[in-house]
Amino acid sequence: MTIRRSTLNKLAFSTFLLTLPLNAALAQDAAVADRLKAALAAQGVDISWTGVTGDASSMVLQGVAFKPAAEKEAFKIGDVTLEGVTEANGGYEIETVSTAAFRHSEDGVTVDLSPFIIHDMTVPADGATGPLGSMMMYKSAELDNMTVKVADKTAFSMDGLAIEITPPADGKAMEFSGTTEKFNADLTLVEDPKSKDVINALGYQNITGNLEMKGTWQPADGKMELSKYDISVDNAGTLGMTFGLGGYTLDVIKSLQEMQKKIAAQPEGADNSAQGMAMLGVLQQLSFNSASIRFDDDSLTNKVLDYVGKQQGVSGKDIANQAKAIVPFGMAQLNNPELTAQVSAAVGKFLDDPQSLEILAEPPAAVPFALIMAGAMSNPLDLPKTLGVTVKANED
Repeated sequence: MTIRRSTLNKLAFSTFLLTLPLNAALAQDAAVADRLKAALAAQGVDISWTGVTGDASSMVLQGVAFKPAAEKEAFKIGDVTLEGVTEANGGYEIETVSTAAFRHSEDGVTVDLSPFIIHDMTVPADGATGPLGSMMMYKSAELDNMTVKVADKTAFSMDGLAIEITPPADGKAMEFSGTTEKFNADLTLVEDPKSKDVINALGYQNITGNLEMKGTWQPADGKMELSKYDISVDNAGTLGMTFGLGGYTLDVIKSLQEMQKKIAAQPEGADNSAQGMAMLGVLQQLSFNSASIRFDDDSLTNKVLDYVGKQQGVSGKDIANQAKAIVPFGMAQLNNPELTAQVSAAVGKFLDDPQSLEILAEPPAAVPFALIMAGAMSNPLDLPKTLGVTVKANED
């Protein structure tokens, strides 16, 4: 199916609700409104509303719209309700922030969201210090359902999104996690004939699964660890990713947000090369600690092998043997005999008994992004050695 870029941007906005404290809180008076706008602006979000009803402890912000730094147009989300509002150390604490049910339609695509509910949100005071400075935080949030329809058919739905955040305290890192109970995707809506043939042959016209992620972030030194990001599809497998970065500090975040604002302010088609180079300069303050990509099989591999074999008039086992024979030749161009032998052994082991296949990058010490960029331009074949790349199969 074909969806215009503008529509995809709108859908991205809707998922943005799930990850950022957009929370349009506290319009008790001009001073509170100014504090709120300033706190959100510090996180790269411009926000507005058309009116306020209620009192100092419970209110409804009407006609709320927000605009992330990288976007040119504000996104309207409707009314936002705030309950249990109290003043705290010059800032504010809110027991519950909830949006109204939301619907947006464009280009034949309709997005429906149930109310997004946030618990225990903190709006810091002007000039607040501490691990997160002026950043707004919340402790938990949930979304019962999200549905994306194409025409009258449900293309994607997700149930039971839950987010948990433990703010940093006593020198400890912030912890975060997110899970979904279930997602569904209707792949019969895929229009490309070749893709549709593969989907039908593998029996994945409708897929279900879930998502789970967790990690930590230490604002003091910018160390971020995504220890789990697993997307599981029933009767297929689980794709998992992890990464570790250093130097992702508040100063770096703010610099990136400022550059995004400048790029968004440029007219359509303008030359953004200067801002792009500046952004690369900021990214060079980061360091690479580790990363991994892992696939745990749940019948997908043999289904693919059998499908490819059928196309060529041979068995799935024959295709697996062909793949094992080809891998060493493909790896030879890296001029890394040790890695070539390791990959060949891992692929062979996995294809003989599909359980798991994992690619890891674990350098002995953190590698500055500047060094990675320089290596990618001057001698990319050495990057696997620089990053400590290894491959293993069927291991826990």
